[in-house]
Amino acid sequence: MSKSLQEIKKGTIDIAEKKIFEMQENNEINLPEDYSVGNALKSAWLKLQETKDKSGKPVLQSCTRTSIMNALLDTAVQGLNPSKDQVYYIAYGNKLSAMRSYFGNIALAKRVANVREVNAAVIYKGDKVKIDVVNGNRKIKAHETSWDNQNDDNVQGGYVIISFNDDRPDRHTIMTLEECKQAWKQGKIYKENGGSPHNKFTAEMVKKTIINRATKPLIKGSSDSYLFRASVDRSADISTEHDVNEQIEEEANSSTIDIKPVGYDEEEEVEDDTEEVEEEQQEETAEEIYEGFDEEENDKPF
Repeated sequence: MSKSLQEIKKGTIDIAEKKIFEMQENNEINLPEDYSVGNALKSAWLKLQETKDKSGKPVLQSCTRTSIMNALLDTAVQGLNPSKDQVYYIAYGNKLSAMRSYFGNIALAKRVANVREVNAAVIYKGDKVKIDVVNGNRKIKAHETSWDNQNDDNVQGGYVIISFNDDRPDRHTIMTLEECKQAWKQGKIYKENGGSPHNKFTAEMVKKTIINRATKPLIKGSSDSYLFRASVDRSADISTEHDVNEQIEEEANSSTIDIKPVGYDEEEEVEDDTEEVEEEQQEETAEEIYEGFDEEENDKPF
């Protein structure tokens, strides 16, 4: 018999909020001064009631209690605000994941990497762009465009320039349209010449992709907090595990199984899965902090 929304709320939101306040008191997490955990979780609860899985079933019914609470914890640990569309919730099988949007990546980069501004621009066919290469790094020297070029059919690529509050030089990230497409192909939404948002709103999707590409390394390298690192990496781990298992199932009857892990976050770069012993120890420490959320008896849908 399925539980009521009130029962689910008591078993997830209320417990998550209590756990987060305990972490704050023990100095295990460091949240922004203007960040309200209560407001963030209330907003997350409203979002979750509207979120459905791939089969159209509400995630509050199909996802495990553990994964729901972990998604809530990840939202708070990263200081994300669901009401500002900085995070959205995706179900991979029966596991819920908190996925940062590019709004979330910008907000988090500003908070944890001392970023002042993140400015993105699209390069259109006919634009005059001068690129300097300094120590192997490409930088935009000049960009001249025309109003007549501003059409999605003319998109050639784009760039993001990140400036900092300290004396670090601006960071430039440049991608061609083909490089963006290669990133989009890592996901399941994009189809060449199809009706996906990438084809309908190419300019905006190019900017979104490059913003994610530019900010993620800053976020991942910003903190030694075990809990923060676990929260940042969790969504990618869940999506990759789900897609690998799904691909194995799809290919089970074929003579050759070619496993290519792909994540829902189409802008995620392929990274080396090899971990040093120190990183493994850090993850183990993070799991200990999450202990209250990871009880085996809760690892099933409501």
